[in-house]
Amino acid sequence: MFWITLAIGLAGTAVALALAGRRVLFLYKIGASGQPDPERTLQVRREPKKAVEGQAVEVLGQRKLLKWTVAGLSHAAVMWAFILLLTVYIEAAVALLVGLDAKIPGFQTWGPIGFVQDTIALACTAGLIVFTAIRFKNSPKRLDRKSRFKGSHLSGAWWTLFLIFNVIWTMFFFRGVEWAAGNLPYGKGAYFSYLVGQLFEGMNPDTLEVLESIGLLLHIAVALIFLVFVVHSKHLHIFLAPLNVMFKRRPDGMGAAQPMMSGGKPLDFEEADPDEDVFGRGKIEDFTWKGFLDMATCTECGRCQSQCPAWNTGKPLSPKMLILELRDHALAKAPYMVASEEARSEFTDEQKLAMQVDKELVADDGVIHPDVLWSCTNCGACVEQCPVDIEHIDHILDMRRFQVMIESSFPSEAGVMLKNLENKGNPWGMSEMKRLEWIEELDFEVDVVDDKVAEDTEYLFWVGCAGALEDRAKKTTKAVAELLHIAGVKFAVLGPMEACTGDPARRLGMEFVFQMLGQQNVETLNDAGVKKIVATCPHCFNTLANEYPQIGGNYEVVHHTQLLAHLVEEGKLTPVAPIEENITYHDPCFLGRHNKVYKQPRDIMATVPGVKTQEMHRHKDRGFCCGAGGARMWMEERIGKRINTERVDEALETNPDTVSTACPFCLVMLGDAINEKKNEGAAKESLEVVDVSQLLIRSIKGEGLPEQKEPVAAE
Repeated sequence: MFWITLAIGLAGTAVALALAGRRVLFLYKIGASGQPDPERTLQVRREPKKAVEGQAVEVLGQRKLLKWTVAGLSHAAVMWAFILLLTVYIEAAVALLVGLDAKIPGFQTWGPIGFVQDTIALACTAGLIVFTAIRFKNSPKRLDRKSRFKGSHLSGAWWTLFLIFNVIWTMFFFRGVEWAAGNLPYGKGAYFSYLVGQLFEGMNPDTLEVLESIGLLLHIAVALIFLVFVVHSKHLHIFLAPLNVMFKRRPDGMGAAQPMMSGGKPLDFEEADPDEDVFGRGKIEDFTWKGFLDMATCTECGRCQSQCPAWNTGKPLSPKMLILELRDHALAKAPYMVASEEARSEFTDEQKLAMQVDKELVADDGVIHPDVLWSCTNCGACVEQCPVDIEHIDHILDMRRFQVMIESSFPSEAGVMLKNLENKGNPWGMSEMKRLEWIEELDFEVDVVDDKVAEDTEYLFWVGCAGALEDRAKKTTKAVAELLHIAGVKFAVLGPMEACTGDPARRLGMEFVFQMLGQQNVETLNDAGVKKIVATCPHCFNTLANEYPQIGGNYEVVHHTQLLAHLVEEGKLTPVAPIEENITYHDPCFLGRHNKVYKQPRDIMATVPGVKTQEMHRHKDRGFCCGAGGARMWMEERIGKRINTERVDEALETNPDTVSTACPFCLVMLGDAINEKKNEGAAKESLEVVDVSQLLIRSIKGEGLPEQKEPVAAE
């Protein structure tokens, strides 16, 4: 019996490994054909500790999945079952190669090991039951668009659950017969295997030997079938997720937009050649190996889709489907991509059609529809929620870059914004001298930098385009200036020397304009000797802190809520007058998810007497976008429900007296939506949206909030 079992086991293993190996080699060739991305490996070498921490927290600790409590716990149980039950397969390998009664000395004689093996197997079974219930509950057939599984390959998920279940029952069958035959040395430590063994107790030894061999072969066969299935399905993430987590950019794949790369090096616009260099992603071959790794790692869980503001408001963008469509296109075109020039010439037209050789990456009939690309607000919800750290925003931005810089194809209204940035240094096209008008409304002097910042200046106050030019945002600017003055913080502003940071251009995909504005600002800041900056706009804050180091600008940058919270904590600002209002706070995406600033704005409100805060359903890392990011502030929203309207509907559910935020874009977008609701009679006339700093200054000065007027945004 031993030799028959051994022959069958070894033959099955050889076939399975050959099939799996062939597929792995094919996938490796696809990844190797991608553009180089040396920074990914360099960061692991520079910060090996963080790479190890990532594996411990993201992979073994299941940090992101555990945010979805029930599903997360279930997934953790299944994942740990895969790891811990490897010990059972080691035992099975020994039994196959040496004999059914062979044991690993010092290992298979320790009862607690058997206890852990049985316990994790039962926990895995419970997880499978939960997954089954979740998939029934969230079935696309029942929920249509609302289901996060809409668009996923559902049959593969059901096959996976079935195969994992087979791993579990064959394990208990094999171990139960083992116990009955006297070959399971864990005793009652392996308590469930012991209970199963009671079913076979008293059987003929020869019968038990046959059953034990059958159980062993079944247990091994299921694992081999599962291996072949995994490398041909979305469940490849079992092996690729740790790699994707290791090579993700830090921190969390958000914050800074990546510089344009060609051949693994930053693109030099002065020497760049569109015919030779890679400008963004114009075809699937332009993606880096990390891009292909992202595509192959996607689990199709739909968590990104369920959190995406574009998808939730009826737009065609699903971060999940974008990755899947890129993946499916890459797999279809792979034989052509990895073939030699000689081999490519031998492909027939029918073969090229099947391989999608001539299919455009972004087009009405392309892999990605333009409406998908331009619906993205860069809010980061997809990246934040993705359990395997796929970097959706980077891929969207790179495809936008090709469309804007090579194809000159983007929403027409954004062209006005680009022209204004190039000619006037701000998105509205206003005169640079208007950047000082807000100062005239203050009752104290503000130092305007002429050449160098004064030695006693603590912070350069980066006012930003909206803060200087948009009437609603100027109220925030004046409030922050007053608060800094009251706290005795010496600050200065650049005035007409300040230009747009370039964030709208970069997020649109016009990297050249970003570089132009960024280098101009960095030169100004460096010449002025600026070291510390405070900014009220999260987009400016993010660009100055995270992106300007790419072009030689290294500064200590804080958001105004961080500085104000610190000043309140130190006692330099003391709220005194009560504000008896119910206030709900909206997290700006580029302050919250992109830079993890959640606490300080709430700390400020908590110090104001009388304020009662009520969180919206979606807040902090699950906060919902206002709709202005990703340069959407300067594009018309023609598809589905307006994102700012959806967000205000959520705010109204808290019955607020005031909506607070900490971003000028959010201030404008939410304010517009609130005005619409007032016109519809759905919001009380007194409801306003204000910056956190306005609440603070109101309490400190003991004054009411100034009347909120909603002017038409300047063109």
